[in-house]
Amino acid sequence: MFRVISNFLLRTMGWEIITEYEELPRKCVIIAVPHTSNLDFPIGLMVRSVLGFDAKYVGKDSLFKNPILGAIMRWLGGYPVDRSKRSNFVDAVVDIFDSKEDFIITIAPEGTRKKVDKLKTGFYYIALGAKVPIIMVKFDWEHKEIVFSKPFHPTGDAEADFAFITSYFRGVKGRNPEKSFAG
Repeated sequence: MFRVISNFLLRTMGWEIITEYEELPRKCVIIAVPHTSNLDFPIGLMVRSVLGFDAKYVGKDSLFKNPILGAIMRWLGGYPVDRSKRSNFVDAVVDIFDSKEDFIITIAPEGTRKKVDKLKTGFYYIALGAKVPIIMVKFDWEHKEIVFSKPFHPTGDAEADFAFITSYFRGVKGRNPEKSFAG
């Protein structure tokens, strides 16, 4: 039922979902760029529902501290991350991938809704360590398109891989274009 409602709402708002892959891998890291608005989250949840996959996500731990909001965030697939201290987050997520037959996690690699010139690297090292592909998702508010890339398998050459990843998002405008990833 939520799938039908989500599809209706996205179409009513003018959004189109485009997938460049033939089939979503059972295990992958999805990165969504740009992340410039709180509205990206509910739209992302609707897209997840329409496409019918169970992607988990990470969010700042303060969103999970309120008992009611925290319970809702976890029910929606959220994992809290304490960004104030360095942790073994990458290894912990790799361990989750290793322990499950199916696992998809979505990360906003900008790490904020503010303008950034570089993506955070955790998603890359998670994919590399778990030996899973990265699916890049353009959150293109200008054209009202959400575009899922073909699976990209990181090579371990971070410089070359990040050049490819950032070029994929070049020119994509978020809801607040002035905050969009510069790439």
